Parts: sequence; structure tokens; C-alpha cells
Amino acid sequence: MKQFVLALAVSMFAVGAANAASCAVEAKEKKLAGAAQKSFLAKCESDATAACDKKAADQKLAGAAKTSFTKKCVTDAVN
Repeated sequence: MKQFVLALAVSMFAVGAANAASCAVEAKEKKLAGAAQKSFLAKCESDATAACDKKAADQKLAGAAKTSFTKKCVTDAVN
């Protein structure tokens, strides 16, 4: 059951992530470099972590399912 919930959560996120630009793409579009790029990516990753944690809580994920979901969510948002 937990695997089903995890698969469902990941697939739902994948659809949403496909529509959003990643942090790396945004930084490139803004032509950021050096310290500005590093700062932007750090803030973007922090914001993504908070948003992914909220999504995991909304979906009532816990334990390994939450960890896996959050890790993939943040990775997709940042890269």
C-alpha cells in the first residue's frame, strides 16, 4: 500500500514538475554567474525543499515515502 501511495505521489508531482522551470534553467535564463548564481540556486533549493515538505505533508506521507518523495521533488525542482 505504501508503495502505491508513493508511486501515486511521485507521478502526481512529475506532472506538476513538467510544467515548472527548474532552478538551473531559471538561473541560465537570467544569465546569472558566480556569486549571484550560487545565491539564487541556494535560495531556490531552500524554497523547493519547503514546498516539497508541504506537498509531502498534504499527501500525509511519512517515513521512507516522505524522504523519497521530498528528495525527488527537490532534485526535480533544482535541476
